Amino acid sequence: MKSDTLVKGKINPLVRPFLKWAGGKRQLLPEIVKYVPKLTSKHTYYEPFIGGGALLFELQPQKAVINDSNRELINCYQAIRDSLDELMEELSKDKYSNSETSYYHMRDLDRSAKKYADLSAVEKAARIIYLNKTCYNGLFRVNSQGQFNVPFGRYKNPNFLDEAVLRAVNKYLSSNTITLSNLDFQEAVKDAKKGDFIYLDPPYDPVSETASFTGYDVNGFNRHEQARLKKVFDDLTAKGCKVMMSNSCTDFILDLYKDYQETIKKVRATRSINSNALKRGKIDEVLILNYQVQDK
Repeated sequence: MKSDTLVKGKINPLVRPFLKWAGGKRQLLPEIVKYVPKLTSKHTYYEPFIGGGALLFELQPQKAVINDSNRELINCYQAIRDSLDELMEELSKDKYSNSETSYYHMRDLDRSAKKYADLSAVEKAARIIYLNKTCYNGLFRVNSQGQFNVPFGRYKNPNFLDEAVLRAVNKYLSSNTITLSNLDFQEAVKDAKKGDFIYLDPPYDPVSETASFTGYDVNGFNRHEQARLKKVFDDLTAKGCKVMMSNSCTDFILDLYKDYQETIKKVRATRSINSNALKRGKIDEVLILNYQVQDK
């Protein structure tokens, strides 16, 4: 049940993720929403690892600060909000066809610094949306040079121009007070105030030595970063913010957040994005809260 104070007005079901994203939370939403606190209209929703935006779009708060370290991703949100007609016109062009030739031509644009630099912000956003919907398994993955390197997906009829969803997301982003940023997570939440709600969905701590791929960015998100995020979690708690974090249920994470062990909720999640099909399936995850809430 959604908070009737965080969300004012009618929820539009067409406002939903426009990209498939590694670590996306759509299938876990019923579990996550149970623990979203009630907030008043003066409070702000923060999500410094926005990814596909499943929880943001489920709650549709009127005031939000959303951020991601992935510049390509935030550019997509900005293009949908600020240049929707131009973006849809771009995606309608013949060069965005469901063919291997078109796919690899578009994918390889970032192999040339000059070719990529010559693309407009709208063209860059269209490229990412197109690649995301036509690449293998809907991954966003780059190599050590920051080049998109997922192979062609061979789908029969990928919908990379979902006009209804794009228009709904545009209306939500442009008709509410939604701040978009491309910053470090610590910087993205520095203005959070007492009573604000922050949802942290970082790249997960790997469940094994061979499961360290996150597909998130060229720098990865190692345990040093997890420890830095714990410091931010503590700082937000000290300010009186309400914080929820999703992560994998590893000994490292459970030990790192042992101060919050009374408000850790274990959930079973389905991992649908993995380059190895054998590694997809049910896995334990945790929701770590800094506030008490009754299970519903």
